[in-house]
Amino acid sequence: METQAKRFYITGRVQGVGFRFFAERTAASLGVGGYVRNLFDGRVEVYAIGGAEQMDALRDALRRGPRMAAVYRVDELDSEILQHYANVFSIEPDG
Repeated sequence: METQAKRFYITGRVQGVGFRFFAERTAASLGVGGYVRNLFDGRVEVYAIGGAEQMDALRDALRRGPRMAAVYRVDELDSEILQHYANVFSIEPDG
């Protein structure tokens, strides 16, 4: 399995609806490393490290979001692998 890193930027009603906790639980269940944080512009950023199938499953989950969220858009960018996030997924301070 080739490891890759992605940044997902989720736009919509995604703050104040449990999105970060949803992303953390989903990533943990998929075995994905990385982090999630709220952005000051109202989006949520998810940085993820894993294999292609894990990224596909995570992307699908982020498009759905938790029950109270309304996801309008998910932008995806390739990213560098940050080794200190490779084996853990955390909720980071707002950025």
